[in-house]
Amino acid sequence: MSMSTNEYEIREDCLYTGKHIWVKVEKGIATIGISDYAQKKMQEILTVELPHLNERIEAGEIIGSLGSIDSALDIISPVSGKIIDVNEELLDNPELINESPYDRGWIVKIEMKNEEELYGLMDPEDYRKYIEEMAEE
Repeated sequence: MSMSTNEYEIREDCLYTGKHIWVKVEKGIATIGISDYAQKKMQEILTVELPHLNERIEAGEIIGSLGSIDSALDIISPVSGKIIDVNEELLDNPELINESPYDRGWIVKIEMKNEEELYGLMDPEDYRKYIEEMAEE
C-alpha cells in the first residue's frame, strides 16, 4: 500500500526524524510523538510503553514503544534531557495516537539539555521528501 504525501498530515511547526518521530519545541521543552505517516503505517495501535518521569535520557535512546497487531515501533528520543511529562492517557487509550497523533496523541515531554541536537532533524519539507522517497522504494 503506497500513500502519497497528501494522504497524511505533516505539521509545519514540528521537526522530524527518519524514524517518524515528531518534535515540537517551546521554551526548551520538546514534545514528542509519532507522525501521522507512522500511525497510518502501523494501523491500529493497541499497546503503548512509556518512559518514567524524571528519567534522564540521551538522544538516540529508546524511551518507549508502540505495538499493533502486526508491527512494533520503538520510540527513539531525538533529544537528550529529562522527561518531565508522559501522556498516561495513552495507556488506557492507545487509539488516541491514531486519532490525533499531533495533539491528544503526544507521547512525552522532555526538558532539553542541548538544543543543538535539533539541527540534525528534518524540517517539514525535508520530511515530506523523505516519505516520498520511501514510498517509491
